[in-house]
Amino acid sequence: MAKNMGVAVAAALSELNVEKAVNALLKWRDSQSQAQKPQLLEQDEFLYLIVSLKKIPQKARVNPIKVPLPHPIIDDPAELCLFIDDRSKSGITKDAASKKIKSENIPINKVIKLSKLKTDYKPFEAKRKLCDSYDMFFADKRIIPLLPRLLGKQFFKKKKIPVPVDLKHNNWKEQIHNACSSAMLFLGSGTCCVVKVAKLSLEKKEIVENVIAAINGIAERVPSKWGNIRSFHLKLLDSLALPLFQAMPDLRLKILADADHHTSSKEEKQEVEEEEDDTSHQKTKKKKKNKGRIHDVQYMDDQEHINDSNSEADRKHEINANISTKKKKTALKKLCSIDIKVKDKKKKKSLAA
Repeated sequence: MAKNMGVAVAAALSELNVEKAVNALLKWRDSQSQAQKPQLLEQDEFLYLIVSLKKIPQKARVNPIKVPLPHPIIDDPAELCLFIDDRSKSGITKDAASKKIKSENIPINKVIKLSKLKTDYKPFEAKRKLCDSYDMFFADKRIIPLLPRLLGKQFFKKKKIPVPVDLKHNNWKEQIHNACSSAMLFLGSGTCCVVKVAKLSLEKKEIVENVIAAINGIAERVPSKWGNIRSFHLKLLDSLALPLFQAMPDLRLKILADADHHTSSKEEKQEVEEEEDDTSHQKTKKKKKNKGRIHDVQYMDDQEHINDSNSEADRKHEINANISTKKKKTALKKLCSIDIKVKDKKKKKSLAA
């Protein structure tokens, strides 16, 4: 399964795609250098490969994974520093280490003892200067767990964590040469890693070869290999990240998600139906109870409601009574006026006679 996946990825990740990405980044760099003013400080001249994983590694590694490259990133006259263990049990002294470096022509510029690192490089400014003074750091394998506390955050920010070297063996030069010609992969507590894979001073063909070698080497060293790779992107320090490889989404997970969604929707429907049945059942129970009752229990609220209704009825009765008395008075006034008119007519007739 892994071999078939590797063959499929090799077909998808062709050399032409890598060449196109490299050419696009170099063109962008040339346009930026023409538009911007010349700067005093040296600009970053490395190509970076962004690795995205599907799953977070179970254990975060402090030591980097060495990925061999066909063309070394660090130049031959590079400034290299070595930390040695000068404790009594180690059996190595600074004089013995410096003699071996000179005799075997090992490209180490400075040797620093562990005791001196604890005393002389305790201030933050001293640690920062030490970090900026050398291109790469090496350390005795036995003191690697002590270095994060002694070196500080600056080394981790600039990805200059010392590479472990087994000083018990005599092949110091071979170990240092292999480390200088390799890309350093730092697997942390996340799914994204950044790796230096090439220098812009190399030729285009050499850059492409480094990128392809780094991709294949990283895929072989990462847990679950190609099955854990989500994507590869290539970029400069300030440029956009150009995609080189993107894994297809896992259809099996999508099918499982859809099945879970259908089951959840069915369960929700069943719950709604059950709730509706419960409410209808409760209503029918209430109706049956009301039918069987002759006298309902009156609460305080019901008594207040009854009192309010009685007061309203009294008011209506008073209003009707007032209206009837007014009507009676008007009727009596009319009758009186009619009687007066009739008496006046009789008087006139009698006078006329």
